[in-house]
Amino acid sequence: MKELERQLEIIKRNTVEVIEESELRKKLERSISTGKPLRVKYGIDPTSPEIHLGHMVLIRKLRHFQLLGHKVFFLIGDFTARIGDPTGRNETRPILSREEIKKNLNTYVEQVSKVLDVDKAEFVYNGNWLSILSIEEFIKIASCFTIAQILERDDFSARYKSGKAIYFHEFMYPLFQGYDSVVLESDIEIGATEQKFNLLAGRTLQEFFGQEKQVVITMPILVGTDGKMKMSKSYKNHIPVSTTPEDMFGKIMSIQDTLMESYTKLLTDIDIEKFKIQIEKNPRQAKAILAKEIVGQFFSSQDAEKAEMSFNRIFKEKQIPEDIPVIEIPFSKIGQKKVNIVDLLFLAGFVPSKSEAKRLIQQNAVRVDGKTITDINTEIEAEGKVFKVGKRKFAKIKIVQL
Repeated sequence: MKELERQLEIIKRNTVEVIEESELRKKLERSISTGKPLRVKYGIDPTSPEIHLGHMVLIRKLRHFQLLGHKVFFLIGDFTARIGDPTGRNETRPILSREEIKKNLNTYVEQVSKVLDVDKAEFVYNGNWLSILSIEEFIKIASCFTIAQILERDDFSARYKSGKAIYFHEFMYPLFQGYDSVVLESDIEIGATEQKFNLLAGRTLQEFFGQEKQVVITMPILVGTDGKMKMSKSYKNHIPVSTTPEDMFGKIMSIQDTLMESYTKLLTDIDIEKFKIQIEKNPRQAKAILAKEIVGQFFSSQDAEKAEMSFNRIFKEKQIPEDIPVIEIPFSKIGQKKVNIVDLLFLAGFVPSKSEAKRLIQQNAVRVDGKTITDINTEIEAEGKVFKVGKRKFAKIKIVQL
C-alpha cells in the first residue's frame, strides 16, 4: 500500500526508536482504510516560560503528523509541573507554585504556532483530570508498577547508589504521565530518548485499563550551544524561540561545526546529503545558510536576511549594529550621575543577577563605547553610552527623570 509506506517513511524520519513498528503499521492501516485520524500525544511541563529549539525537534514531528491528517494533542502538564520530571536529574526538582506555572504557560501557544498549526491541534491540561483523581484510582494505577522497576531507571539508580535522596512524589511522575495517555486514549506518544521510561508507562497503563497500547516514538536530543549538554535553559545553552532574529542567528552561528549536521536534520528540511558537501567545502558559509533557514522558519526570510547582515556588520566588519535599542533607567534608581558598572548592568536588564554581571566583566565580555571594562568597581556616567554585553547584546542607556 503506497500511502502506508509514504506515511511510515515520514513518521520514522529522524526518529531513534519506534515501539513497536508492527503496531504502528496496523494503526496506520486502520486509519487509512477508515479515514479516522490517529490520536498523537506530546506533553510538555511549563517549568520555564521559554520554548527553545530543542523542543522544536519534537514539535516539528507533530507537524508531520498534522500534514498526514492525524490529530495532535498538545498536552501541557500544569499538574505534573508541580511534581517536576525527575528524568535525567541527579537531584530533586523544586516544586513550582500554581502562579509560576500559569506565568510560564501564558506564551506557549504563541511560541508553538511558529511550527504547529494550532487551529488543528488540541491543547489539553492534565490538571483537569489529575487534580481530581481519587485515592482509590491512584492505588489502581500504582499497582501496575513495582519499586524495583522504577529504581531501574538510570537517574534513580544513580541517585540511590550515591545516597542522594529520592522523594516519593518523584516516583509518581511516570505514573501520572502514563495515565495522561489513558485519559486521551492516545494511539501514539512522542518524546525525547530520555523520556522512554515515562512513555512506556503509558503503554503499561493503557493495557491495564483495557485500551490498545500506544506506539512510542523517541526523537534525538538536540545538543545545546555549549556542544556538550542537551539544550536546556537550566544549562544556559539554549536558543529560545521567543527571541530576536539577530539573537537566534548569532547563537546558531556560535554552535560547533560538528553540530551542524544534527541541527540541519532535526530543525530543517534541507537535503542533508547535499548539505554535507557544503559543510566540507565551506563550514562558515554552510553555517550561515543553516542559520538563515532556521531563523526564516520562526520569523521570515526578510528577517533572516537582516539578521545575517547585522551579524556580518558586527563580527566580520567589527561595526556597531544600526538599530541599537535604548534602555531607559529612572534617575531615582541611580540617585547620582556615576554608578557602579555591576549595578548598572543589573538595573538595565543586561543580566539576571549581579553575580552574572561580575562574571561577564571578569571574562572581558563588557564594553562601554568600545572600551573593555575589566574592573567590577568601575563607576561610569551611563547617559548616552553604548553598551555591549557578551557577543551580541547592544544597547544605549538613557537616564530619565520620572
